[in-house]
Amino acid sequence: MDQKAGKKLEQWLERLRTEHRDLDTKISHLMESGHHDNMRIQRLKRRKLQLKDMIHKVQSELIPDLDA
Repeated sequence: MDQKAGKKLEQWLERLRTEHRDLDTKISHLMESGHHDNMRIQRLKRRKLQLKDMIHKVQSELIPDLDA
């Protein structure tokens, strides 16, 4: 992977982490406030899990392959 591609992946990774963190805050706030829209909370949780999976995928792409 060249430097330019690595830099773009790192920027994308940071955006994913920010969105994941924001969703965590939003979900916590909704649950603490006794929000009754459980479908909305479930959608947010599902999106948060998707982001987590994408974060792990990008992180693994940033790790250089080592020849065994």
